[in-house]
Amino acid sequence: YLHTLSEPLLYLLLKQFVAVDARDTTSMDFTDKVVLITGASAGIGESTALLFAKLGAKLSLVGRNQANLQAVADECEKQKGLKPLAIVADLGTDEGVEKTAKDTLDHFGRLDVLVNNAAVGARTTIQLANMETFDRVFNVNIRGVYNLTRLLVPALIESKGNIVNVSSIMATMVTTGNLPYSLSKLYLSSFNLCSHYVLYRQAALDHFSRLIAYELAPKGVRVNVVSPGITVSTFVQRLTGYTDEEYRAWLKTAEATIPMGTATTGEDCAYMIAHLACDKLSRVVSGAVVPVDGALQFAGSGNSEILKEQIK
Repeated sequence: YLHTLSEPLLYLLLKQFVAVDARDTTSMDFTDKVVLITGASAGIGESTALLFAKLGAKLSLVGRNQANLQAVADECEKQKGLKPLAIVADLGTDEGVEKTAKDTLDHFGRLDVLVNNAAVGARTTIQLANMETFDRVFNVNIRGVYNLTRLLVPALIESKGNIVNVSSIMATMVTTGNLPYSLSKLYLSSFNLCSHYVLYRQAALDHFSRLIAYELAPKGVRVNVVSPGITVSTFVQRLTGYTDEEYRAWLKTAEATIPMGTATTGEDCAYMIAHLACDKLSRVVSGAVVPVDGALQFAGSGNSEILKEQIK
């Protein structure tokens, strides 16, 4: 049904779905917890912000689009009456990262949960790629995550907090046209396996998360990864320039490659992020990479050829 809707209508439907979602959250309580969410102005970040607001968290929300970010902050405030801190920053720059860390700690004085969700993508191959595109993807998706985490680890150690990084199943799947993004998820260990930036970014993020999970475990800080599959959001349209009709066609084809037959939603990811961030539910869970993909990761590279033809 989702692929029959126009993208703007779909966006409104998903926003309404967040507000009335009936999934059980009785075990999740983030009252008085400070949660920083990057990439919070749309998509998974927006859904995650709304859920944490519903669960009583004090929010620091980061995004590049001021109008969208403020709209999300306003919706979050309606949940429990807590006004989020909205930070407009480009996490692909050191200045943006430093501003995010400083403003959050100055405002709240502590941090309990860091959700590294901000990411950019690029559709290209090794033959068409240029270093400017490569640098932009890695500056946001890896360098920004590394730098922000580095600056906030002392606060997380003090609060015995935790980190949830949002990656992608592109870290382990071999497809065509996502080189920078994929590389940033798996980095050099996957260089010989794929031809897209996207895969490398996701893979680098996954391994970075495991490394710091091990390093920070003795200090009481947990680190986990949520790895979405094909997700209903505006990301693909922004990346490809698809019209609403083209996006609906792409989504229909994409869903046919998913063993469970349905795409992931931002809310699906948000609930897994909250589950991993909740000490009551995930007290000793650290270093995990959790797919939220309808078993797409097991579909093999054959199905990716269908998507490749659709996204040329």
